[in-house]
Amino acid sequence: MLQTEKRKGEHVDIVLNQPVETHVSNGFDKIRFEHYALPELDYDAISLKTTFLGHFLQAPLMVTGMTGGYPDAEKINTQIADACAAEGIVFAVGSQRAMLEHPHLSSTYAVKKPKTELFLCGNIGAFQLKRYSPKQIQKGLLDTIQADALCVHLNPLQEAVQPEGDKDWSGVLQKIGELCDALSVPVIAKEVGAGINATVAKELEKAGCKAIDVSGVGGTSWSAVEHYRHGHSGDVFWDFGIPTADALGQCAKAVKVPLIASGGIRNGLEVAKAIRLGASLGGAASPFIKAQQTTGTPAVRQLIQKFKHEIRTAMLLTRSKDLAALRKAKLLE
Repeated sequence: MLQTEKRKGEHVDIVLNQPVETHVSNGFDKIRFEHYALPELDYDAISLKTTFLGHFLQAPLMVTGMTGGYPDAEKINTQIADACAAEGIVFAVGSQRAMLEHPHLSSTYAVKKPKTELFLCGNIGAFQLKRYSPKQIQKGLLDTIQADALCVHLNPLQEAVQPEGDKDWSGVLQKIGELCDALSVPVIAKEVGAGINATVAKELEKAGCKAIDVSGVGGTSWSAVEHYRHGHSGDVFWDFGIPTADALGQCAKAVKVPLIASGGIRNGLEVAKAIRLGASLGGAASPFIKAQQTTGTPAVRQLIQKFKHEIRTAMLLTRSKDLAALRKAKLLE
């Protein structure tokens, strides 16, 4: 099996079967809404609808990139994408580097179906921008799967603890800027679980990124995943980084582009808290791939609906008739 394919399969297997969550919280447990015992709202009239990068969504949710590039990924991505299309939320594939190396693997990422609405995000590692041109990425990745945006993931910690990882990150910011200028779709910069601080967020906004996923500490630790693959330094850096709520707080004060809060988001109440702190969307990956492993698309849809119910319940209890009101909901001191 090719090295990239093998690694992709190992990553998913470890996430599904090993305890790879961080030992520290994502920070949202410290945020508490002021409760209204008399909501004066109709639960069924509360609106979760929103727009993101010019696309209409039924709820402020995103299933963030997890996998692709090996045979089993086609079923995983297709079933989760079908659920996201039906529920009107964003779906992102995992890193498409494998497609550039081996184009025959494109079927593991090509999840859009005719006559269905799906906001689909492609995905490439920021380091790979040093190896592949914007033209290669546009034609070889985005056009092939009909992506509406491209997630560029920043994973220096994961790469640093991989024996085979890429460790020379000099010049990557310039490459991100060149990519933003060249592509026909917006670029979303994202971490993979160690968080983005205000300084980096400002740099990414200036480079031309149209949204930022802060993806902080509190969920899956990719350092832990690499620890299970080969040991090395993964255990030392298991909890390294900025908790999601803290990263979101920093970035919300620093930039004007839309923010996505991922990193340990496990329920709709945490999504509601993230919206209140300045996020446009809440995102998660591992809960949805775990649901997919049970009964496929129906289980993923059920989980998305659970998230929607929990967001709407939080809105009812804070007298928030829509997301604009939720962004102004009172918090306890």
